[in-house]
Amino acid sequence: METQEFQKRGEGTQRRSPFDLIMNQIRRKKSLTERRQRPSVTRFFRPSEDSEKRGKSSSQTKESENDDTSRADGKENLEPGGLQTAVCSDSAGGEVCSVVGWGRVKMFAQKLGKKPDSRSLSLNHCDLTATDVVELATMLPFLTLLEELDLSWNDLIGGALKALTFHLQHINKLKTLKLSSCRLTAEDLTALGEALDYIPMLEILYLSWNNCIGGNLHTLTHKLEVGCRVKELHLVDCQLTARDAKSLGERLCLLPCLEVLDLSANKLVAGGLEDLTQELKNNCRLRVLRMQMCGLQQDSICTLGNAFPFLSALQQLDLSCNKEAGGGFKQAAAQIGHLSRMQNLDLHLCCLTEEDMEGLNQVAPSLCDLTMLDLSSNKKIGRMCQQLFPSLPLCKMKRIVLNNCNLTKASYQSLGDLMLQLSELETLNLSWNKCVGGSLKLLLDPLQPNPRLQELKLSSCNLTTEDMVHLASVSKSGKLASLRLLDLTYNDTVGDQGWALFFQEV
Repeated sequence: METQEFQKRGEGTQRRSPFDLIMNQIRRKKSLTERRQRPSVTRFFRPSEDSEKRGKSSSQTKESENDDTSRADGKENLEPGGLQTAVCSDSAGGEVCSVVGWGRVKMFAQKLGKKPDSRSLSLNHCDLTATDVVELATMLPFLTLLEELDLSWNDLIGGALKALTFHLQHINKLKTLKLSSCRLTAEDLTALGEALDYIPMLEILYLSWNNCIGGNLHTLTHKLEVGCRVKELHLVDCQLTARDAKSLGERLCLLPCLEVLDLSANKLVAGGLEDLTQELKNNCRLRVLRMQMCGLQQDSICTLGNAFPFLSALQQLDLSCNKEAGGGFKQAAAQIGHLSRMQNLDLHLCCLTEEDMEGLNQVAPSLCDLTMLDLSSNKKIGRMCQQLFPSLPLCKMKRIVLNNCNLTKASYQSLGDLMLQLSELETLNLSWNKCVGGSLKLLLDPLQPNPRLQELKLSSCNLTTEDMVHLASVSKSGKLASLRLLDLTYNDTVGDQGWALFFQEV
Protein backbone atom coordinates (compact mmCIF):
# COMPACT_ATOMS: atom_id res chain seq x y z
CA MET A 1 0.00 0.00 0.00
CA GLU A 2 1.20 3.49 -0.83
CA THR A 3 -0.15 4.69 2.49
CA GLN A 4 2.33 2.45 4.30
CA GLU A 5 5.10 3.66 1.99
CA PHE A 6 4.45 7.26 3.06
CA GLN A 7 4.57 6.26 6.70
CA LYS A 8 7.82 4.36 6.26
CA ARG A 9 9.45 7.25 4.44
CA GLY A 10 8.24 9.78 6.94
CA GLU A 11 9.25 7.80 9.99
CA GLY A 12 12.33 6.00 8.71
CA THR A 13 14.84 8.75 9.34
CA GLN A 14 13.11 9.97 12.49
CA ARG A 15 13.63 6.60 14.22
CA ARG A 16 17.30 6.13 13.46
CA SER A 17 19.43 5.52 16.50
CA PRO A 18 21.67 8.48 17.49
CA PHE A 19 24.39 5.93 18.20
CA ASP A 20 24.28 4.73 14.56
CA LEU A 21 24.61 8.28 13.29
CA ILE A 22 27.59 9.01 15.57
CA MET A 23 29.32 5.78 14.55
CA ASN A 24 28.86 6.64 10.86
CA GLN A 25 30.64 9.95 11.45
CA ILE A 26 33.46 8.25 13.35
CA ARG A 27 33.97 5.68 10.58
CA ARG A 28 33.98 8.41 7.94
CA LYS A 29 36.63 10.51 9.64
CA LYS A 30 38.71 7.80 11.28
CA SER A 31 41.18 7.48 8.42
CA LEU A 32 41.63 11.25 8.24
CA THR A 33 42.26 11.47 11.97
CA GLU A 34 44.84 8.69 11.84
CA ARG A 35 46.74 10.47 9.10
CA ARG A 36 46.88 13.64 11.14
CA GLN A 37 48.30 11.98 14.23
CA ARG A 38 51.99 12.75 14.89
CA PRO A 39 54.42 10.05 15.97
CA SER A 40 54.58 9.70 19.74
CA VAL A 41 58.39 10.18 19.66
CA THR A 42 58.00 13.85 18.74
CA ARG A 43 56.31 14.49 22.06
CA PHE A 44 59.61 13.98 23.87
CA PHE A 45 62.33 15.05 21.39
CA ARG A 46 62.56 18.37 19.59
CA PRO A 47 64.33 18.37 16.21
CA SER A 48 67.70 20.17 16.01
CA GLU A 49 68.18 23.45 14.21
CA ASP A 50 69.93 21.77 11.28
CA SER A 51 67.23 19.19 10.94
CA GLU A 52 64.63 21.94 11.01
CA LYS A 53 66.40 23.70 8.13
CA ARG A 54 66.67 20.48 6.21
CA GLY A 55 63.04 19.82 6.90
CA LYS A 56 62.04 23.24 5.68
CA SER A 57 64.05 22.96 2.47
CA SER A 58 62.69 19.50 1.75
CA SER A 59 59.15 20.62 2.52
CA GLN A 60 59.53 23.56 0.15
CA THR A 61 60.77 21.20 -2.56
CA LYS A 62 57.80 18.88 -1.94
CA GLU A 63 55.44 21.83 -1.99
CA SER A 64 56.66 22.94 -5.40
CA GLU A 65 56.39 19.37 -6.69
CA ASN A 66 52.91 18.96 -5.26
CA ASP A 67 51.95 22.31 -6.75
CA ASP A 68 52.88 21.15 -10.22
CA THR A 69 51.22 17.80 -9.68
CA SER A 70 47.99 19.27 -8.32
CA ARG A 71 47.85 21.75 -11.18
CA ALA A 72 48.24 18.96 -13.73
CA ASP A 73 45.70 16.78 -11.93
CA GLY A 74 43.31 19.68 -11.61
CA LYS A 75 43.40 20.32 -15.34
CA GLU A 76 42.65 16.68 -16.01
CA ASN A 77 39.76 16.64 -13.54
CA LEU A 78 38.32 19.96 -14.63
CA GLU A 79 34.80 19.55 -15.92
CA PRO A 80 33.82 20.72 -19.43
CA GLY A 81 32.98 24.38 -19.37
CA GLY A 82 35.55 25.14 -16.68
CA LEU A 83 35.14 26.30 -13.10
CA GLN A 84 35.20 29.98 -12.26
CA THR A 85 36.34 31.76 -9.09
CA ALA A 86 36.06 35.27 -7.78
CA VAL A 87 39.00 34.98 -5.38
CA CYS A 88 42.01 35.55 -7.67
CA SER A 89 42.40 38.70 -9.78
CA ASP A 90 44.75 37.68 -12.60
CA SER A 91 43.98 34.89 -15.09
CA ALA A 92 46.89 32.66 -14.01
CA GLY A 93 45.89 32.97 -10.36
CA GLY A 94 42.28 32.32 -11.28
CA GLU A 95 43.25 29.08 -13.01
CA VAL A 96 45.20 27.92 -9.98
CA CYS A 97 42.31 28.77 -7.64
CA SER A 98 39.87 26.91 -9.88
CA VAL A 99 42.04 23.82 -9.89
CA VAL A 100 42.60 23.92 -6.14
CA GLY A 101 38.91 24.59 -5.51
CA TRP A 102 37.83 21.70 -7.71
CA GLY A 103 40.32 19.50 -5.91
CA ARG A 104 38.63 20.34 -2.62
CA VAL A 105 35.24 19.54 -4.10
CA LYS A 106 36.54 16.24 -5.43
CA MET A 107 38.06 15.24 -2.08
CA PHE A 108 34.90 16.22 -0.22
CA ALA A 109 32.68 14.16 -2.52
CA GLN A 110 34.99 11.15 -2.58
CA LYS A 111 35.17 11.16 1.21
CA LEU A 112 31.40 10.63 1.16
CA GLY A 113 31.58 7.96 -1.52
CA LYS A 114 30.19 10.23 -4.23
CA LYS A 115 31.41 11.24 -7.67
CA PRO A 116 31.74 15.01 -8.16
CA ASP A 117 30.24 16.79 -11.13
CA SER A 118 30.34 20.46 -12.00
CA ARG A 119 26.63 20.55 -12.93
CA SER A 120 25.07 18.05 -10.55
CA LEU A 121 26.06 17.32 -6.94
CA SER A 122 24.20 14.50 -5.20
CA LEU A 123 24.97 14.05 -1.50
CA ASN A 124 21.80 12.27 -0.40
CA HIS A 125 22.01 9.58 2.32
CA CYS A 126 25.53 10.72 3.33
CA ASP A 127 24.92 11.35 7.05
CA LEU A 128 26.03 14.94 6.59
CA THR A 129 26.51 17.03 9.72
CA ALA A 130 26.35 20.76 10.35
CA THR A 131 30.14 20.84 9.96
CA ASP A 132 29.85 19.24 6.54
CA VAL A 133 27.30 21.84 5.50
CA VAL A 134 29.67 24.66 6.48
CA GLU A 135 32.49 23.00 4.54
CA LEU A 136 30.25 22.55 1.51
CA ALA A 137 29.22 26.21 1.67
CA THR A 138 32.86 27.32 1.36
CA MET A 139 33.19 25.30 -1.84
CA LEU A 140 30.19 26.77 -3.65
CA PRO A 141 32.30 29.57 -5.23
CA PHE A 142 34.03 26.79 -7.20
CA LEU A 143 30.72 25.29 -8.43
CA THR A 144 29.36 28.20 -10.43
CA LEU A 145 27.99 25.87 -13.12
CA LEU A 146 25.96 23.81 -10.63
CA GLU A 147 22.36 23.16 -11.74
CA GLU A 148 21.28 20.43 -9.32
CA LEU A 149 22.02 20.05 -5.60
CA ASP A 150 20.61 17.09 -3.66
CA LEU A 151 21.07 16.98 0.12
CA SER A 152 18.04 14.82 0.88
CA TRP A 153 17.92 12.19 3.63
CA ASN A 154 20.55 13.83 5.81
CA ASP A 155 18.69 14.29 9.07
CA LEU A 156 21.60 15.87 10.94
CA ILE A 157 21.75 19.08 8.91
CA GLY A 158 18.54 20.54 10.29
CA GLY A 159 19.19 23.93 11.86
CA ALA A 160 22.38 24.51 9.86
CA LEU A 161 20.91 25.45 6.50
CA LYS A 162 21.57 29.16 6.93
CA ALA A 163 25.31 28.54 6.61
CA LEU A 164 24.62 27.15 3.15
CA THR A 165 21.91 29.49 1.89
CA PHE A 166 24.14 32.52 2.46
CA HIS A 167 26.49 31.18 -0.23
CA LEU A 168 23.81 30.24 -2.78
CA GLN A 169 24.63 33.51 -4.54
CA HIS A 170 27.63 31.71 -6.05
CA ILE A 171 25.44 29.11 -7.80
CA ASN A 172 22.81 31.36 -9.37
CA LYS A 173 22.31 28.85 -12.20
CA LEU A 174 20.81 26.31 -9.80
CA LYS A 175 17.61 24.74 -11.19
CA THR A 176 16.96 21.83 -8.81
CA LEU A 177 17.25 21.85 -5.01
CA LYS A 178 16.37 18.73 -3.01
CA LEU A 179 16.11 18.93 0.78
CA SER A 180 13.71 16.09 1.57
CA SER A 181 13.92 14.49 5.02
CA CYS A 182 16.56 16.82 6.44
CA ARG A 183 14.71 17.72 9.66
CA LEU A 184 14.57 21.32 8.54
CA THR A 185 13.57 23.83 11.21
CA ALA A 186 11.51 27.00 10.98
CA GLU A 187 14.78 28.96 10.91
CA ASP A 188 16.00 26.87 7.97
CA LEU A 189 12.82 27.60 6.07
CA THR A 190 13.17 31.32 6.74
CA ALA A 191 16.79 31.25 5.55
CA LEU A 192 15.77 29.40 2.41
CA GLY A 193 13.07 31.95 1.68
CA GLU A 194 15.53 34.81 2.06
CA ALA A 195 17.93 33.08 -0.33
CA LEU A 196 15.43 32.63 -3.17
CA ASP A 197 16.68 35.87 -4.72
CA TYR A 198 20.12 34.27 -5.11
CA ILE A 199 18.76 31.41 -7.25
CA PRO A 200 16.33 33.06 -9.70
CA MET A 201 16.51 30.09 -12.12
CA LEU A 202 15.20 27.56 -9.56
CA GLU A 203 12.61 25.26 -11.15
CA ILE A 204 12.34 22.21 -8.89
CA LEU A 205 12.12 22.30 -5.08
CA TYR A 206 11.84 19.19 -2.87
CA LEU A 207 11.00 19.79 0.80
CA SER A 208 9.09 16.59 1.55
CA TRP A 209 9.24 14.73 4.89
CA ASN A 210 10.23 17.77 6.96
CA ASN A 211 7.69 17.89 9.76
CA CYS A 212 8.64 21.34 11.05
CA ILE A 213 7.46 22.95 7.82
CA GLY A 214 3.92 22.50 9.10
CA GLY A 215 2.67 25.82 10.46
CA ASN A 216 5.70 27.67 9.07
CA LEU A 217 5.25 27.43 5.30
CA HIS A 218 4.39 31.14 5.14
CA THR A 219 8.01 32.02 5.99
CA LEU A 220 8.93 30.56 2.60
CA THR A 221 5.94 31.48 0.46
CA HIS A 222 5.94 35.12 1.56
CA LYS A 223 9.40 35.48 0.01
CA LEU A 224 8.15 34.47 -3.43
CA GLU A 225 8.29 37.32 -5.92
CA VAL A 226 7.06 38.08 -9.41
CA GLY A 227 9.07 36.22 -12.02
CA CYS A 228 9.50 33.04 -9.97
CA ARG A 229 10.28 30.12 -12.29
CA VAL A 230 9.42 27.24 -9.95
CA LYS A 231 7.80 24.41 -11.93
CA GLU A 232 7.71 21.66 -9.30
CA LEU A 233 6.93 21.98 -5.59
CA HIS A 234 7.04 18.80 -3.47
CA LEU A 235 5.71 19.02 0.09
CA VAL A 236 4.85 15.40 0.94
CA ASP A 237 4.20 14.65 4.62
CA CYS A 238 5.26 18.03 6.00
CA GLN A 239 2.46 18.22 8.59
CA LEU A 240 0.94 21.11 6.65
CA THR A 241 -2.01 22.83 8.30
CA ALA A 242 -5.06 24.67 6.99
CA ARG A 243 -3.10 27.89 7.52
CA ASP A 244 -0.29 26.55 5.33
CA ALA A 245 -2.77 25.67 2.58
CA LYS A 246 -4.20 29.17 2.74
CA SER A 247 -0.73 30.73 2.71
CA LEU A 248 0.24 28.66 -0.32
CA GLY A 249 -2.98 29.60 -2.07
CA GLU A 250 -2.32 33.29 -1.57
CA ARG A 251 1.04 33.02 -3.33
CA LEU A 252 0.11 30.68 -6.17
CA CYS A 253 -0.38 33.72 -8.38
CA LEU A 254 3.40 34.22 -8.15
CA LEU A 255 4.01 30.71 -9.50
CA PRO A 256 2.70 31.02 -13.07
CA CYS A 257 5.08 28.28 -14.30
CA LEU A 258 3.94 25.69 -11.73
CA GLU A 259 3.47 22.28 -13.37
CA VAL A 260 3.74 19.81 -10.46
CA LEU A 261 2.21 20.28 -7.00
CA ASP A 262 2.48 17.41 -4.52
CA LEU A 263 0.76 17.90 -1.16
CA SER A 264 0.29 14.21 -0.35
CA ALA A 265 0.14 12.84 3.22
CA ASN A 266 -0.81 16.17 4.80
CA LYS A 267 -4.03 15.23 6.56
CA LEU A 268 -4.86 18.72 7.84
CA VAL A 269 -4.55 20.52 4.53
CA ALA A 270 -8.20 19.92 3.66
CA GLY A 271 -9.21 22.70 6.09
CA GLY A 272 -7.66 25.33 3.83
CA LEU A 273 -8.64 23.72 0.56
CA GLU A 274 -11.18 26.38 -0.40
CA ASP A 275 -8.54 29.15 -0.37
CA LEU A 276 -6.09 26.93 -2.21
CA THR A 277 -8.58 25.90 -4.88
CA GLN A 278 -9.71 29.45 -5.52
CA GLU A 279 -6.18 30.45 -6.56
CA LEU A 280 -5.38 27.12 -8.21
CA LYS A 281 -7.68 28.13 -11.05
CA ASN A 282 -5.02 30.58 -12.23
CA ASN A 283 -2.34 27.92 -12.67
CA CYS A 284 -3.32 26.87 -16.15
CA ARG A 285 0.03 25.10 -16.73
CA LEU A 286 -0.45 22.61 -13.90
CA ARG A 287 0.15 19.09 -15.23
CA VAL A 288 0.36 17.03 -12.03
CA LEU A 289 -1.72 17.39 -8.85
CA ARG A 290 -1.16 14.89 -6.05
CA MET A 291 -3.25 15.00 -2.89
CA GLN A 292 -2.99 11.42 -1.70
CA MET A 293 -4.02 10.88 1.92
CA CYS A 294 -4.92 14.51 2.59
CA GLY A 295 -8.02 13.89 4.66
CA LEU A 296 -10.32 14.96 1.83
CA GLN A 297 -14.04 14.49 2.42
CA GLN A 298 -17.11 14.63 0.17
CA ASP A 299 -17.33 18.41 0.24
CA SER A 300 -13.56 18.64 -0.33
CA ILE A 301 -13.92 16.78 -3.62
CA CYS A 302 -16.67 19.13 -4.72
CA THR A 303 -14.57 22.17 -3.74
CA LEU A 304 -11.55 20.85 -5.59
CA GLY A 305 -13.70 20.01 -8.59
CA ASN A 306 -14.52 23.69 -9.06
CA ALA A 307 -10.94 24.24 -10.25
CA PHE A 308 -10.91 21.41 -12.80
CA PRO A 309 -12.53 23.36 -15.67
CA PHE A 310 -9.62 25.84 -15.45
CA LEU A 311 -6.86 23.20 -15.37
CA SER A 312 -6.93 22.28 -19.04
CA ALA A 313 -3.30 21.03 -19.01
CA LEU A 314 -3.75 18.60 -16.10
CA GLN A 315 -2.46 15.12 -17.00
CA GLN A 316 -2.10 13.38 -13.63
CA LEU A 317 -4.58 13.51 -10.77
CA ASP A 318 -3.97 11.52 -7.58
CA LEU A 319 -6.68 11.74 -4.93
CA SER A 320 -6.12 8.25 -3.55
CA CYS A 321 -6.25 7.09 0.08
CA ASN A 322 -8.90 9.65 1.05
CA LYS A 323 -11.31 7.23 2.66
CA GLU A 324 -13.94 9.84 3.53
CA ALA A 325 -14.17 11.14 -0.02
CA GLY A 326 -16.59 8.43 -1.09
CA GLY A 327 -19.84 9.94 -2.35
CA GLY A 328 -18.21 13.22 -3.37
CA PHE A 329 -17.27 12.13 -6.87
CA LYS A 330 -20.88 11.91 -7.95
CA GLN A 331 -21.16 15.70 -8.06
CA ALA A 332 -17.54 16.32 -9.08
CA ALA A 333 -17.70 13.91 -12.02
CA ALA A 334 -18.95 16.60 -14.38
CA GLN A 335 -15.91 18.76 -13.54
CA ILE A 336 -13.55 15.80 -14.03
CA GLY A 337 -14.95 15.51 -17.53
CA HIS A 338 -13.31 18.85 -18.38
CA LEU A 339 -9.87 17.26 -17.91
CA SER A 340 -9.67 16.11 -21.51
CA ARG A 341 -5.86 15.73 -21.38
CA MET A 342 -5.96 13.48 -18.35
CA GLN A 343 -3.58 10.53 -18.70
CA ASN A 344 -3.29 9.21 -15.17
CA LEU A 345 -6.23 8.99 -12.73
CA ASP A 346 -5.62 7.42 -9.31
CA LEU A 347 -8.61 6.99 -6.99
CA HIS A 348 -7.61 3.87 -5.13
CA LEU A 349 -8.83 3.43 -1.55
CA CYS A 350 -11.36 6.26 -1.72
CA CYS A 351 -14.40 4.20 -0.67
CA LEU A 352 -16.10 4.99 -3.97
CA THR A 353 -19.82 4.29 -4.09
CA GLU A 354 -21.97 3.04 -6.94
CA GLU A 355 -23.23 6.62 -7.36
CA ASP A 356 -19.63 7.80 -7.74
CA MET A 357 -19.02 5.19 -10.42
CA GLU A 358 -22.22 6.13 -12.21
CA GLY A 359 -20.95 9.69 -12.51
CA LEU A 360 -17.48 8.55 -13.65
CA ASN A 361 -19.02 6.22 -16.24
CA GLN A 362 -20.80 9.18 -17.80
CA VAL A 363 -17.65 11.31 -18.19
CA ALA A 364 -15.23 8.50 -19.07
CA PRO A 365 -15.67 9.03 -22.85
CA SER A 366 -14.40 12.61 -22.38
CA LEU A 367 -11.10 11.32 -20.99
CA CYS A 368 -9.85 10.41 -24.44
CA ASP A 369 -6.13 10.53 -23.49
CA LEU A 370 -6.40 8.30 -20.41
CA THR A 371 -3.63 5.68 -20.22
CA MET A 372 -3.60 4.73 -16.52
CA LEU A 373 -6.57 4.06 -14.21
CA ASP A 374 -6.29 2.89 -10.61
CA LEU A 375 -9.56 2.12 -8.82
CA SER A 376 -8.20 -0.57 -6.53
CA SER A 377 -9.43 -1.23 -2.98
CA ASN A 378 -12.87 0.21 -3.68
CA LYS A 379 -15.04 -2.77 -2.80
CA LYS A 380 -18.39 -1.27 -3.74
CA ILE A 381 -17.71 -0.64 -7.43
CA GLY A 382 -17.52 -4.22 -8.72
CA ARG A 383 -20.92 -4.24 -10.41
CA MET A 384 -20.54 -0.77 -11.98
CA CYS A 385 -17.28 -1.63 -13.74
CA GLN A 386 -19.30 -3.46 -16.35
CA GLN A 387 -20.45 -0.09 -17.77
CA LEU A 388 -17.06 1.56 -17.24
CA PHE A 389 -14.86 -0.66 -19.39
CA PRO A 390 -16.53 0.05 -22.76
CA SER A 391 -16.34 3.82 -22.05
CA LEU A 392 -12.54 3.89 -21.69
CA PRO A 393 -10.15 4.76 -24.54
CA LEU A 394 -9.12 1.11 -24.75
CA CYS A 395 -6.58 1.49 -27.55
CA LYS A 396 -4.52 3.90 -25.36
CA MET A 397 -4.78 2.19 -21.98
CA LYS A 398 -1.40 1.04 -20.61
CA ARG A 399 -2.19 0.35 -16.96
CA ILE A 400 -5.41 -0.89 -15.35
CA VAL A 401 -5.38 -1.57 -11.60
CA LEU A 402 -8.56 -3.14 -10.17
CA ASN A 403 -7.30 -5.31 -7.34
CA ASN A 404 -9.72 -5.85 -4.45
CA CYS A 405 -12.69 -4.26 -6.25
CA ASN A 406 -15.09 -7.16 -5.77
CA LEU A 407 -15.63 -7.53 -9.51
CA THR A 408 -18.71 -9.47 -10.54
CA LYS A 409 -18.79 -12.21 -13.17
CA ALA A 410 -20.51 -9.80 -15.57
CA SER A 411 -17.86 -7.13 -15.08
CA TYR A 412 -15.09 -9.65 -15.56
CA GLN A 413 -16.78 -10.97 -18.69
CA SER A 414 -17.00 -7.40 -20.02
CA LEU A 415 -13.26 -6.91 -19.50
CA GLY A 416 -12.49 -10.22 -21.19
CA ASP A 417 -14.55 -9.25 -24.24
CA LEU A 418 -12.51 -6.04 -24.59
CA MET A 419 -9.03 -7.52 -24.12
CA LEU A 420 -8.52 -7.67 -27.88
CA GLN A 421 -8.78 -3.86 -28.04
CA LEU A 422 -6.27 -3.31 -25.22
CA SER A 423 -3.34 -3.48 -27.63
CA GLU A 424 -1.12 -1.10 -25.58
CA LEU A 425 -1.82 -2.65 -22.17
CA GLU A 426 1.36 -3.17 -20.10
CA THR A 427 0.01 -3.74 -16.57
CA LEU A 428 -3.14 -5.52 -15.46
CA ASN A 429 -3.87 -6.09 -11.77
CA LEU A 430 -6.95 -8.15 -10.89
CA SER A 431 -5.73 -9.55 -7.56
CA TRP A 432 -8.25 -10.38 -4.82
CA ASN A 433 -11.13 -10.66 -7.29
CA LYS A 434 -12.46 -14.17 -6.76
CA CYS A 435 -14.50 -14.14 -9.97
CA VAL A 436 -11.31 -14.74 -11.97
CA GLY A 437 -10.96 -18.28 -10.60
CA GLY A 438 -12.11 -20.92 -13.09
CA SER A 439 -12.48 -18.36 -15.89
CA LEU A 440 -8.92 -17.25 -16.61
CA LYS A 441 -9.30 -18.28 -20.23
CA LEU A 442 -11.75 -15.39 -20.75
CA LEU A 443 -8.85 -13.06 -20.09
CA LEU A 444 -6.10 -14.93 -21.90
CA ASP A 445 -7.70 -16.29 -25.07
CA PRO A 446 -8.27 -12.87 -26.71
CA LEU A 447 -4.57 -11.95 -26.35
CA GLN A 448 -2.70 -11.48 -29.60
CA PRO A 449 0.78 -12.94 -30.20
CA ASN A 450 3.62 -10.77 -28.87
CA PRO A 451 1.46 -8.38 -26.84
CA ARG A 452 2.94 -5.56 -24.72
CA LEU A 453 1.69 -7.01 -21.42
CA GLN A 454 4.58 -6.89 -18.90
CA GLU A 455 2.84 -7.25 -15.54
CA LEU A 456 -0.03 -9.58 -14.73
CA LYS A 457 -1.13 -9.81 -11.10
CA LEU A 458 -3.63 -12.51 -10.13
CA SER A 459 -2.93 -12.89 -6.41
CA SER A 460 -5.71 -14.51 -4.36
CA CYS A 461 -8.07 -15.01 -7.28
CA ASN A 462 -9.18 -18.56 -6.42
CA LEU A 463 -7.41 -19.93 -9.49
CA THR A 464 -7.94 -23.58 -10.32
CA THR A 465 -5.78 -26.34 -11.76
CA GLU A 466 -7.51 -25.82 -15.11
CA ASP A 467 -6.55 -22.13 -15.00
CA MET A 468 -2.89 -23.02 -14.46
CA VAL A 469 -2.89 -25.50 -17.34
CA HIS A 470 -4.43 -22.88 -19.59
CA LEU A 471 -1.94 -20.24 -18.44
CA ALA A 472 0.96 -22.57 -19.24
CA SER A 473 -0.45 -23.26 -22.69
CA VAL A 474 -0.90 -19.55 -23.47
CA SER A 475 2.60 -18.80 -22.24
CA LYS A 476 4.06 -21.53 -24.43
CA SER A 477 2.28 -20.11 -27.47
CA GLY A 478 4.17 -16.82 -27.13
CA LYS A 479 1.23 -14.64 -26.14
CA LEU A 480 3.00 -13.66 -22.92
CA ALA A 481 6.44 -13.16 -24.47
CA SER A 482 6.85 -9.65 -23.00
CA LEU A 483 5.75 -10.63 -19.48
CA ARG A 484 8.23 -9.62 -16.76
CA LEU A 485 6.12 -10.02 -13.63
CA LEU A 486 3.53 -12.69 -12.91
CA ASP A 487 1.95 -12.71 -9.45
CA LEU A 488 0.10 -15.92 -8.57
CA THR A 489 0.50 -15.81 -4.78
CA TYR A 490 -2.23 -16.86 -2.33
CA ASN A 491 -3.96 -19.22 -4.75
CA ASP A 492 -4.09 -22.30 -2.55
CA THR A 493 -7.08 -23.50 -4.56
CA VAL A 494 -4.67 -24.75 -7.25
CA GLY A 495 -3.84 -28.43 -6.89
CA ASP A 496 -0.33 -29.85 -6.88
CA GLN A 497 -0.85 -31.22 -10.35
CA GLY A 498 -1.71 -27.74 -11.64
CA TRP A 499 1.49 -26.20 -10.25
CA ALA A 500 3.58 -29.10 -11.53
CA LEU A 501 2.18 -28.81 -15.06
CA PHE A 502 2.57 -25.04 -15.04
CA PHE A 503 6.24 -25.04 -14.02
CA GLN A 504 6.99 -27.93 -16.34
CA GLU A 505 5.59 -26.08 -19.36
CA VAL A 506 7.01 -22.66 -18.44
